[in-house]
Amino acid sequence: MKFSVVITTYNRLILLQRAINSALQQTVSCEVVVVDDCSSDGTQEFLENLRSSMTARDNFQLIYHCNSQNLGHAATVNTGVEKSSGDWIKFLDDDDYLAPNCLEEMGKAIALNEDAVICSCVAAQVDDNGIEKSRTPQLGQGKAYYIPQADIHYGMLLEIIPFGTPVQVACRRQAFLDSGGWDINMTSCDDIDSWIRIAQFGDAIFLNQCLAFRTHWSGGYDQKISLKQRLDTNILMKEKIYALVDVMHTKNIPKLEDMRNYLKLHWMLVALRNKNLRNFLKIVEPSILSARAWHLLVTAFLIRRWGHQNSRIRKYILIH
Repeated sequence: MKFSVVITTYNRLILLQRAINSALQQTVSCEVVVVDDCSSDGTQEFLENLRSSMTARDNFQLIYHCNSQNLGHAATVNTGVEKSSGDWIKFLDDDDYLAPNCLEEMGKAIALNEDAVICSCVAAQVDDNGIEKSRTPQLGQGKAYYIPQADIHYGMLLEIIPFGTPVQVACRRQAFLDSGGWDINMTSCDDIDSWIRIAQFGDAIFLNQCLAFRTHWSGGYDQKISLKQRLDTNILMKEKIYALVDVMHTKNIPKLEDMRNYLKLHWMLVALRNKNLRNFLKIVEPSILSARAWHLLVTAFLIRRWGHQNSRIRKYILIH
């Protein structure tokens, strides 16, 4: 099994160096593919010098490609996968980084389930000084689980299966290609949209180990997206997942309208917490009075805080 770590970057040279180092310092050998979306901050010179110095030592681990023009994040991810040669793709944004044993632990779990196409892990949320603020929830008590394909979209719909952001996720390269890659027309949630489609091709693996670090800071791309736009995209994602839930689970899922109301309620409360009255007024609707929406909100909160045990999600322990 060979991993390719695909790193996309745009004008974040200092942070990029940390991301690259975390990939090059993995405890198992991997290919590192860096795709530069036409940066103007010295990224190209740095990477060409780094590649030259590595090549002089007969180390051909680093592949570098610079887009001829700014194509956007999704198109840059697709280019990185095209340039890669690994069986599995480990995604990594330039402001995030990996634990040294990330690929080793993922590889051990993947080797135990040949039908797996997507793998995720616990991630620590850190500030721009690297200080941990929180962690994403675990999935049960084992060290690593696999979830059958028929259960994945049901788990995603109810937020029981937390694939998360690119720094947490790896996928089989062929499944990525078969799913069509990332949608270049999306301005947010292009990663989640991809996980939804990849999950149609096989089983999922989740590691209850903190193997990834996501930087939450003012310069993050997600900070530039309005709450209303996030709400609309979240609703679109739920609608896509809803359509893919296996028939064995259809009797147990909430109505789609209840899911929409839950998301509206969630983002209304986010707007209030951020004291953003303008966004609150754009989002506020009678859904705030929906008892079902409040139930889904509380359930989602408990899952994020404490994790979730659900008998309808078949979790098989791979590693104790």
